[in-house]
Amino acid sequence: MGLEIISSTFPAPGYSNNHGGNNDWRSDHEVITKTHTRFGTQDKHCFHQQCLLRSSSKSLHRSRWYNLRVKAAWLFKGGEKEPTASSERSESANEDILIFFFQLDLATRVQYALNMEQYDIAQQFRNKLAEVEAEIAKQQEVKRGPTSSKSEAQDKAISILCLRTDLQKAIEDENYALAAELRDEISKLEAESLAASAKALVYTNAQYAFWLGQKVRHKVFGYRAVICGMDPLCCESSSWMEVAHVDKLSRGSNQPFYQVLVDVHADPNLLVAYVAEENLLAMDEPDLDWFDHPYVSFLFYGMDTAGDFVPIKQLREKYNRPRHEVPVERNDEDDGEPDSLP
Repeated sequence: MGLEIISSTFPAPGYSNNHGGNNDWRSDHEVITKTHTRFGTQDKHCFHQQCLLRSSSKSLHRSRWYNLRVKAAWLFKGGEKEPTASSERSESANEDILIFFFQLDLATRVQYALNMEQYDIAQQFRNKLAEVEAEIAKQQEVKRGPTSSKSEAQDKAISILCLRTDLQKAIEDENYALAAELRDEISKLEAESLAASAKALVYTNAQYAFWLGQKVRHKVFGYRAVICGMDPLCCESSSWMEVAHVDKLSRGSNQPFYQVLVDVHADPNLLVAYVAEENLLAMDEPDLDWFDHPYVSFLFYGMDTAGDFVPIKQLREKYNRPRHEVPVERNDEDDGEPDSLP
């Protein structure tokens, strides 16, 4: 059975004042997103995403902030060729977002079928959604390692106890060759268990300087962006890290990395970047200016009073992050006491 989801199956992005969008952007760009998913009883589930951003002959004017490019020298040391903003472009991050859209679309179809009392169709979509979620879990395991590192560490600890029992029996039987093999296996499992425990601790106790929906500015390239995803450490491939010169960062790859949507007026070809925490800056003042990106209306409800975007519930659940609340500023005159009568 085949299933093809095209961008037209998603609701059209609502570029409104709430989202900081601009209707004129549609006349300058056309985003064609195709997601092909094949499910078979014997075939391995696979996703194929292709995101094509086509610019019209009329060039978009650069934003005033992007024109004021950072004049400071590149933070990386060495005499190598200076990386550009495109070196942090991430196809895997873009693919991750597209698959997330696919999940949202399937969940919407399930609910719509239930509302229409089409229960058989709803069950078909529900089964398809379960297959997609299972495939995503497999992909995350390949990309980030086992998602349940704590459980993995516990399983290895049980295996180590069993091996130690076998080791004791081998020593009692004076089977020293087997005992040596068991000792080597125990040492290997202990190292793997320690690594799994450390990874679980990293994901559990991760501390992030930025939150979902926050507007930020790139410390080196100066473009505006919005946080739409985060990892406690770099989860990209070694080839990507080499191109992005991650090894030259002062904090290396063992720091939070963020999926960011880049304002199309700053760089219409970048779309999604994967940026180290040390290369991002929070806005000094509330940024209520327009922010244009084709994914904004899918991932966020709109802007808050500080100019940051409010992530949808599903996005917060994906990264297990709470909703950021804008601090309420009280006037000096409002000291909580009732006004005195004249």
